[in-house]
Amino acid sequence: MRDDNTAGRGGGPAPVVMVDVYAPTLRLARAFQEAGHPVVRVQSTPSVPPVYRGSFRTEEFADDIVDDGDFASTLRAVAAHRPVAVLTGGELGVELADRLAEALGLAGNGTQLSAARRHKHTQIETIKAAGLPGTRQHLAASAEDAAAWHRELGGRAVVKPVRSAGNDHVSFCASPEETAAAYEKIMAATNIFSFRNEGVVVQEHLEGTEYVVNTVSRDGHHRCTDVWRYMKISANGVTDRISAAVSTHPGSPERARLIEYGFEVLDALEVRHGPAHLEIMLTPDGPRLVEAGIRLCGADAAYFARLAAGESQIERTVDAYLRPERFLASVGDAHRVERHVAMAYLTSPVSGTLAGYPLLPQVEALESFHNVHIAVPEGGRLPLTVDDTTEPMMIGLAHASEHVLARDLNTVHYLDGAGFYALADLADLADLGGGA
Repeated sequence: MRDDNTAGRGGGPAPVVMVDVYAPTLRLARAFQEAGHPVVRVQSTPSVPPVYRGSFRTEEFADDIVDDGDFASTLRAVAAHRPVAVLTGGELGVELADRLAEALGLAGNGTQLSAARRHKHTQIETIKAAGLPGTRQHLAASAEDAAAWHRELGGRAVVKPVRSAGNDHVSFCASPEETAAAYEKIMAATNIFSFRNEGVVVQEHLEGTEYVVNTVSRDGHHRCTDVWRYMKISANGVTDRISAAVSTHPGSPERARLIEYGFEVLDALEVRHGPAHLEIMLTPDGPRLVEAGIRLCGADAAYFARLAAGESQIERTVDAYLRPERFLASVGDAHRVERHVAMAYLTSPVSGTLAGYPLLPQVEALESFHNVHIAVPEGGRLPLTVDDTTEPMMIGLAHASEHVLARDLNTVHYLDGAGFYALADLADLADLGGGA
């Protein structure tokens, strides 16, 4: 419960408003509910994006407000609940949550840099203007313009929509011609939220190891809750596909550099309140921001963060909004290691109707096996894995020994290939795209 006596519309505990809360952040909504505060859900789009349909129930919330584009009407509906906090439930809701919190005079990040917290090109330019090192990039005006900039850049380039999530339509291009084709593909497509892509940014390809730094802030004081190192493969025509995220040791020197840089990024983007998810490349020249999501990390990373270190963005976010004194009193606490943890994201090299996972029992027998989340069940349609939304399953590993964890994760990657997936129709094997 809150430490103050703020009451909601009905006289009970004041609700928390979450904009665009869907399955990836339901755990946070339920944590607010368990703390004694109902959750009011605001939907920033007239309809639920297809990627989230069927993944949540509106009856879980005290109210479900759909924004139809009339901000004044949405604000009145939200204000009537007398909320104690407003925050986003995901990437799509960042800007509306900023606007609502500011209009209601609640703890938030303001609207001055809302666009920079979503628009990938503006984001990098904002941190560079604040004096931080950042990626060379170009906001392309056309396919020819994108190719010309890549030609001048040399080497490889990364081409991505200026707004999206989940590695949607991110391309790694070896030539200007590939960059032009990627531009055309992006501009002709809708993103995972079902919006037409509004622009394309071309960036230099950063060499190094990519990490995730997850944080929670209150009044400009930042707490790093967890840091993950990405493992990557090239498969199914995708370069640098993320195949696993591995927890990092609090005592590692690279972790300290990443956290320091991450906090500077938050300050540059004027993030003063709430969770943030930073993807940072540790290059030979130091850390460089890949992109920042000013919201909770998805993929149930908070669950695995707590498994690894005894804390996560979930409870820290609840404290930041409901018990700020407690959050601030512990913001500098030492980090712990309870287990070494990895999340393995499998990569199917085949597509078709799935008959089963014949090698899954071998994974479940591994010493560090913790759990499995199956996205494509037996009898379902198995897609060729090319991004986060087409992953067939995620396997969680956890163990006291870092050696055991590394061995078992390598074993998972060894098993993941054409033999891991049994198709119902052998003719579907014609879709074989190569082992993962």
